[in-house]
Amino acid sequence: QVQLVESGGGLGQPGGSLRLSCAASITITSINAMGWYRQAPGKQRELVAIIMSGGRTNYADSVKGRFTISRDNAKNTLYLQMNSLKPEDPAVYYCYADLLRSPLEYWGHGTQVTVSS
Repeated sequence: QVQLVESGGGLGQPGGSLRLSCAASITITSINAMGWYRQAPGKQRELVAIIMSGGRTNYADSVKGRFTISRDNAKNTLYLQMNSLKPEDPAVYYCYADLLRSPLEYWGHGTQVTVSS
């Protein structure tokens, strides 16, 4: 079983930056994909960014050029660098992972991101 713990959420200013972290309880090399999703009140959870085991990344159009997903295998940690924050970015951000050759999905409990001046 995989445990994912997010951190780094909080208050960001429009145009500012935040960096989210997701610490995994197992080595990232055992993980097929990791990603970030977000869910705003009254809205469905949506994909923000995902990184595959080989390093390939995909981003939602709304965050391309602003957010960067990365991982540090040595630290078993996933990151989301959020730049140029916009008023539409506030949400609870969730870390996601699935294992190699496994149908199971793992989710963190989320970290709140607020954007306000």
